[in-house]
Amino acid sequence: MEYIILIAALAGIVFGADFLVAGAVSIARKFKVSDFVIGAAIVGVGTSMPELVVSFIGALNGNPDVAIGNVVGSNIFNVLGILGLTALFFPIAVSRSNMKFELPVCIGVSFLLTLLVFNFFCGGAPAISRPDGMVLLVCFGLFMWYSFYRDRKSAKKAGTVPAEEDKTPLWLAAVKVVGGLAILITSCDFFVDNAVLIAKSFGVNDAFISLTLIACGTSLPVLAASIAAALKKNTQLALGNVIGSNIFNITWILGLSSQVMPLNSSGITAVDYCVMIAAAIIPMILGIKGKIGRWSGAMLFVCFVAYNWYLITNQIA
Repeated sequence: MEYIILIAALAGIVFGADFLVAGAVSIARKFKVSDFVIGAAIVGVGTSMPELVVSFIGALNGNPDVAIGNVVGSNIFNVLGILGLTALFFPIAVSRSNMKFELPVCIGVSFLLTLLVFNFFCGGAPAISRPDGMVLLVCFGLFMWYSFYRDRKSAKKAGTVPAEEDKTPLWLAAVKVVGGLAILITSCDFFVDNAVLIAKSFGVNDAFISLTLIACGTSLPVLAASIAAALKKNTQLALGNVIGSNIFNITWILGLSSQVMPLNSSGITAVDYCVMIAAAIIPMILGIKGKIGRWSGAMLFVCFVAYNWYLITNQIA
């Protein structure tokens, strides 16, 4: 029965992602907001809601390995798995704006999280304290504000307008976004619950489950939304979805979760944080030529497979 639910949940994720992306693109064009910003600020935040729910519940249940591992694993999967798969079939354009702001911010918050976890600033056992969480929340607010401010300033200076007229009524576009998001989150919840049941029947522990099954499961909306955007030849929205989701995961999700209780995690190792940082840096390097091509996408996905092989062979389970 669990396997049937998994298949149905995957179908729901794909269907919901198509609705979400279609509505988000319509809204972006009507309000003259760039595809990247709408991907980072609306689609990225929306598709990260499953991570928020899982990490928040993990904190409430006193299980920091799930709360932190879900975010670290999701960020690794978002770049190496999702961006890799998307670029493998649809080369992703990387603008100079991405190289100057969004990608450096993603790298910066990844470093910041690692420094906070290992108490670089004040010493002590590895943990994300409530003050650390407040720092992350402030970073989230600043990123969101500056993203919209910078986008509007750039559009006004250039005098740009949407590439093509969108005739979808605003109310219908909003319904698509909300409805698609609701389908995504519900389907993802069913997927994660049943994937964990199957995994636990094989005797694996919380750290391994959070870094792999839960992280990949809660990131399925990001995967579905990115591929749906790429199919519509909107790779900037796909890139914004991944980068925005990663920034949101660290700053908003862990910032909020740490307010429930300090997140003391021993199951997530320094290697996992280093892989997360490396995953944030790689798109910056690959984007120097202005795009992430098919060979680069294949390399990213191979790195994702290698990381998961490392987890399995080192008997985290």
